[in-house]
Amino acid sequence: MASNEGFLTDEQREMMKVATEIAVNHPPSQKPHSSLLSEHMHKPSATAGGGKAYGGSNAVKHRRSHAGKSVRAKKDGCGGKGTWGKLIDIDADYHIDRNDPNYDSGEEPFELVGATVSDPLDDYKKAVASIIDEYFSTGDVDVAAADLIELGSSEYHPYFIKRLVSVSMDRHDKEKEMASVLLSSLYTDVINPNHIRDGFVLLLESADDFVVDIPDAVNVLALFLARAVVDDILPPAFLPRASKALPVSSKGYQVVQTAEKSYLSAAHHAELVERRWGGMTRTSVEEVKKKIADILKEYMETGDAYEACRCIRELGVSFFHHEVVKRALISGMESDAAEPLVLILLKEAASENLISSSQMVKGFSRLRESLDDLALDIPSAKTKFDLIVPKAISGGWLDASFSDPSGESGRQEMEDEKLKRFKEEVVTIIHEYFNSDDIPELIRSLEDLGAPEYNPIFLKKLVTLALDRKNREKEMASVLLSSLHIEMFTTEDVADGFVMLLESAEDTALDILDASNELALFLARAVIDDVLAPYSLEEISSRLVPNSSGTETVKMARSLIFARHAGERLLRCWGGGTGWAVEDAKDKILNLLEEYESSGLVSEACKCIRELGMPFFNHEVVKKALVMSMEKKKDKIVVELLQESFGEGLITINQMTKGFTRVKDGLEDLALDIPNAKEKFSEYVEHAKKNGWVSSSFLTSLTEDAKLG
Repeated sequence: MASNEGFLTDEQREMMKVATEIAVNHPPSQKPHSSLLSEHMHKPSATAGGGKAYGGSNAVKHRRSHAGKSVRAKKDGCGGKGTWGKLIDIDADYHIDRNDPNYDSGEEPFELVGATVSDPLDDYKKAVASIIDEYFSTGDVDVAAADLIELGSSEYHPYFIKRLVSVSMDRHDKEKEMASVLLSSLYTDVINPNHIRDGFVLLLESADDFVVDIPDAVNVLALFLARAVVDDILPPAFLPRASKALPVSSKGYQVVQTAEKSYLSAAHHAELVERRWGGMTRTSVEEVKKKIADILKEYMETGDAYEACRCIRELGVSFFHHEVVKRALISGMESDAAEPLVLILLKEAASENLISSSQMVKGFSRLRESLDDLALDIPSAKTKFDLIVPKAISGGWLDASFSDPSGESGRQEMEDEKLKRFKEEVVTIIHEYFNSDDIPELIRSLEDLGAPEYNPIFLKKLVTLALDRKNREKEMASVLLSSLHIEMFTTEDVADGFVMLLESAEDTALDILDASNELALFLARAVIDDVLAPYSLEEISSRLVPNSSGTETVKMARSLIFARHAGERLLRCWGGGTGWAVEDAKDKILNLLEEYESSGLVSEACKCIRELGMPFFNHEVVKKALVMSMEKKKDKIVVELLQESFGEGLITINQMTKGFTRVKDGLEDLALDIPNAKEKFSEYVEHAKKNGWVSSSFLTSLTEDAKLG
């Protein structure tokens, strides 16, 4: 066989040689093999066998088969019978045949599949929505608590609180009561106090959105807020702090104001708030407290710890066992004979796991926080408490974490130091007020101190300093109390402050001979100014030692209040020492209203009201505006002026309600001069109701009066 008749023709051998050289000298990263090969093949080459030279294009398009026939190669030189195809194949037309016996699934191309990334907060919200729905269906507090613990993600608990309250807001009173009960149950054991606080912050920030779907959202949310304070899961100090943080124009701010002024400042507010939704889910808090007191009383008589534990268990309020602890400890402090029985009962309840460790700590904590008040009735309360704590810890039924590492004495020293600084600060603040007569500045200074728990001490210090000064300062002190009661102080703060004053009345009399009479005037003036209710005198008297100087002062104040023309006399008792008398103030108010009637400048009228500097007396503005509108048949006085004053926060809801109440109380006499007074007053009430000027309690009283009438 000739050399040119071998397996490869000479031309094919030449092409293979050239291709190999190209592959070696030009790696793939420099230039594709197919293009390099194509460049070489476009050059003219020598003839094979026949001596005929191929043109450039013919060299690519034709080559000879093994049989010597000239065949046309496929495009790009690939394939074709009797051809070698490309030197290096590409994957452009490469397909995997799943029916091929040599098929390998690993050769399949990778396909990226998109997956949605899960948001932990969204997952948490979906999960708690299910827990809340189930709880509203079953009412099982323990199951809801267990589900929440199992869910984990405690950092999202504020969203649980927001969801629970917001869902119940649009349901019946039953669900609202259930929501409040659940929050009390979860407090400390499942949800820590900071998360409770943050949850209510979220609710307040969303109040504007709630109003869109729930017309009475402000009132309902205010009641939830008040209930949280009454149930001791939110501190009272939360309210002023929230007010400062929220925009005055926001619904959240209105919620806080409504909670503070309409609910928490009302007489017997705790009982009213707890019963507002009917306590439909279970026995009300007050009834539970009464049952606990009865159980402890019976135990003190019988000494049967087993029976007492059985009764406590049957109450079915495991979330409220801290009340059992607190009341038991108080019983032990009241009587030396009862203390051993109390220690036995609490130890037995802890050993049976009836009262959990957290509930035990919470009960002790609540008692420690109220020791100052308790000391008024039990002088040795602090000493006895300090002796009980180490016994409880050594007995193993009170967690050692309850005792601060620095020691109880260290904590007490810090508290004493804080109180000492507070007293020093308020003395300076009160002196500045007596010099400047600037109530707003004093309120700002007091808020900056951030110690609302010391409000009664401030009141005591204010009156004590005024007692040793002239009538001007005494009048200023009474005026200030009215303003503070509207802006900052609760009725309880005022009552506690007067109790402290009256307890030290005998000591005060050593330095101020007429102290008893002056204190009686301060106390009676507080009632006339609606800072205290008349029945508060009975409560104050009951907290004092019988037949003491303090109780005699209360009797004197009562006689002053019920004397003829008591209101006018007490308002003038110190001669209007702040530079204005009551009648002068009334004349100024009448003049500014008449000027507003003639000019129609509402902004100027508001400016004049503000310049009077008597926010505690703005109810007189409301009363005179209503009466003037009835007399002169000009409703714009009410509609425009009161709306603008209320919108600016110039006249508070408390003062607005008081003004409407005064007109309501005098309607019979007013009708003698204005025949349609009642009809006009009803129109104004409807307008006030529509714009949220007056409290819901006022509207409720009107409804009840209408039914009786």
